[in-house]
Amino acid sequence: MTEKIMPSQAPRGQGLVIQDVVRLHTDESVRIRETSPADVDIGARLYDIRKGRKLTLQDISRATGVSASAFSKIERNELSPTIGTLQRIAQGLGVDMMELLSDQSSNQQTYGRRSITRAGDGKQHDSNTCANTLLCSDLRNKKMTPILTYVSARSPDDYKAWAKSEAEIFLTVLEGTLVVHSRIYEPLVLSTGDSYYYDANVEHAWTSASEKDAKVLWVLAVS
Repeated sequence: MTEKIMPSQAPRGQGLVIQDVVRLHTDESVRIRETSPADVDIGARLYDIRKGRKLTLQDISRATGVSASAFSKIERNELSPTIGTLQRIAQGLGVDMMELLSDQSSNQQTYGRRSITRAGDGKQHDSNTCANTLLCSDLRNKKMTPILTYVSARSPDDYKAWAKSEAEIFLTVLEGTLVVHSRIYEPLVLSTGDSYYYDANVEHAWTSASEKDAKVLWVLAVS
């Protein structure tokens, strides 16, 4: 079980994250035990994938849009990627994002799937701008990725790079005040109870405008 991270525990510094509701189907399925993020070496996994495909860092950069230097730092675990960056990498490599965050192999069953995340459970993935809990993470190859996030960034300058991906994002603010920054729109202030839906193909970033870290439930949908 992954311990729930409260706002006071969230790392200060950046805020990107995605998701909400994974489609529930009928029939029974085996619940796969969620792996602690401490058990998964994302850097080593990406290095193995790159070397296995005989790709250079420049090849990876062209495929994912992540700079070669940043990808190299991620491989060496010198840089913790945001959910947005992981999603770009997964898209560029043609793999499911959860394959990079879990020891479980891809689940090919698509009929009658369902997944339950109990309160306090979930797969943790934190960046320097937010604390993310990925929900229903045992399902692979799903069209939506639900995420519960505490946004600790207080300024767009807290981000080394703004998020951008070929996805759509739905979010609702559960607590606090969230500001969504975009390269083409003025900053949008969202209060508790507000919801927002947008294309993620324009660079964007999230910050908190309240004393407490904004608590956001969001869904990342990839067509």
